[in-house]
Amino acid sequence: MAKQNFGMPNMQQMMKQAQKMQKQMEEVQAKLDDMTVTATVGGGMVEVVASGKKEVKSISIKEDVVDPEDIETLEDLVLAAVNEALRQADELNQQEMSKVTGGLPTGGLF
Repeated sequence: MAKQNFGMPNMQQMMKQAQKMQKQMEEVQAKLDDMTVTATVGGGMVEVVASGKKEVKSISIKEDVVDPEDIETLEDLVLAAVNEALRQADELNQQEMSKVTGGLPTGGLF
């Protein structure tokens, strides 16, 4: 008597698909390390470059914004630029991962 799976996918087939997806996700993670996003604030006075893996790669500060009497403004600009760069990196990460997952939620795994 033949086994019936009542429309349920073959477990071996599901495992192969999961392994393929895992490999694709690893490739995307490696690709994200080479991708960068750039955020500028203060009319270009502060620029932050971050990788797709949310690592800050560089911070550039224009000389004009450096005022020893107003360190707080500089700190605010740097903070805003870093936060924006990390937000953009997160968005890039989600876009690239959704190409692999087909938009399925990853549960914060990446």
